[in-house]
Amino acid sequence: MTDPTHEDPPLELDIPARTRRIDDLEVGRVLPAPVRRLVGPFAFFDHMGPARLDAGRGVDVRPHPHIGLSTVTYLFEGELSHRDSLGSSMVIRPGAINWMTAGRGIVHSERTPPEARPGGPVLHGLQLWVGLPRSHEETAPAFSHHPADTLPELDDRGVRLRLLAGAAYGLTAPVPVASPLFYVEVRLAAGARLSLPAEYEDRAAYVITGSLHAGPRPIHPRTMAVFRPHTEVTLEAAAPTHLVLLGGAPLDGPRYIWWNFVSSSQERIVQAAREWKEERFPLVPGDATERIPLVDEPHFPQR
Repeated sequence: MTDPTHEDPPLELDIPARTRRIDDLEVGRVLPAPVRRLVGPFAFFDHMGPARLDAGRGVDVRPHPHIGLSTVTYLFEGELSHRDSLGSSMVIRPGAINWMTAGRGIVHSERTPPEARPGGPVLHGLQLWVGLPRSHEETAPAFSHHPADTLPELDDRGVRLRLLAGAAYGLTAPVPVASPLFYVEVRLAAGARLSLPAEYEDRAAYVITGSLHAGPRPIHPRTMAVFRPHTEVTLEAAAPTHLVLLGGAPLDGPRYIWWNFVSSSQERIVQAAREWKEERFPLVPGDATERIPLVDEPHFPQR
């Protein structure tokens, strides 16, 4: 028998960022992790930088494909030039959201703009992937850009937050999401407290800088804390703290993640890999001379 007075601790697990390199840029990879593949619909989480690159250099993520997901880019410092096979061309700067829905297939590149390279560019930000519900996996690809002044904000008693996507804290962002989710940037003054949204099953907090606690448990910088469903969670900052919150409703069934593809179907990923290898994806206008080649074939555990 269980003790009816006992309550499970709200913190389910910690996921430290694991160091990866993308050309000259060091990133911290959080999702997918061996202990947790998704949080709500979020299937990928990279913390880029903070980094200052050598003069004349920059980030050059060559054209590459996606299916079955939306990419979400958000910067704290620096800038990136986004181009995609729809013809979209946008420089993303701090505070704005780039939201690209791959659906049945899209190709894009991300590069440091030429004008930012001579002095040694800086870059600090997050890139996430959001898996799509089955009804949207084969939707037409789309791109939307949302400047900082279009994203709703709250500032109250030492808590400053900006809603980057979805709905939370009585706010709704203009980003076109396909399933219930929330993605929030938060800055807490020392001693400030913030409760997590209770309406979502999956919830997590990722600390960028500072000192944060969930009850007696510390959440260290560059670590994602995933919380148990249906528990009350209050975060408290012991020092000025910068973090993001994310989560939402779990997707409608398992998702397979291989390279840049997310799908409910292994066969669909194999098809997408073959199409990329055979150069049957569309080109990126203005960035069509390079591409990231397929270096492996999809392999999945036997079912």
